[in-house]
Amino acid sequence: MGYVFDFNDAMNCEKWFLNSQNRAIADSHYHLMLDMLKAHPGQSVLDIGCGLGTGVAFCHENGLQATGIDPSPYMLDIAEKNLGHWAGLHRGKAEDLPFDDNSFNYASLITCLEFVDDPRKAVEEACRVAKDKIFIGIINHYALTRVKIRIKGLFTDTVYNHAQFFSIWDLKNLIFDLLGDVPIQWRSIPIRPLPMGIIRKNLHKLHFVDRFPFGAYIVMAITLLPRFRTRPLELKICPNRSTGVVPGLTSDKTNT
Repeated sequence: MGYVFDFNDAMNCEKWFLNSQNRAIADSHYHLMLDMLKAHPGQSVLDIGCGLGTGVAFCHENGLQATGIDPSPYMLDIAEKNLGHWAGLHRGKAEDLPFDDNSFNYASLITCLEFVDDPRKAVEEACRVAKDKIFIGIINHYALTRVKIRIKGLFTDTVYNHAQFFSIWDLKNLIFDLLGDVPIQWRSIPIRPLPMGIIRKNLHKLHFVDRFPFGAYIVMAITLLPRFRTRPLELKICPNRSTGVVPGLTSDKTNT
């Protein structure tokens, strides 16, 4: 199941989201997700590793039918407290989703792969339940932010002490190995907004900024293509017993 957030983890996450700047960071990631998925109101999305339900709430506010799933009962308790009973919240792990094939238009795994036992299986399950695209957000293994997280973990116990980190190359290899040569779109973004918002906005119009592979956070949208599995069919034939005489070739001499 990977690492499941306990009560203290859930309280720390809620405290983090109460900070207006942190919430703005999260909302910017959700905006980017909807933009890259090209999601439209009325479509459905499954937020895998939904945590406090902030992603579910954001999608709902933007007209999507949002469902969330998380293995932590403490995180789900806070999510239900914040969202109310309207939200479809489920307890379960990413590697074994309790949904039918093609149940949703989209599935998202935002800072989720870091905490699962089997990232490949988690992505495979996301692809199974989604029929259009999946969205993945990861903390970059090669970012300076990741180094800071590791250093902080030497002196205090954090959830990131239990995390595994990925690079853009790790994620690409996983996707292509699992799905083949499918269309992908990825971007590199900072965890925290840079100063001077106008300059930052203009910088991100430049292609090389979005494609910088060492940014703090990597997001990727994967388009799912139909795949057909074929297997040989067993043909059960019961041939008639041969009499040794081929019809039509009987000699007339046998009748004289």
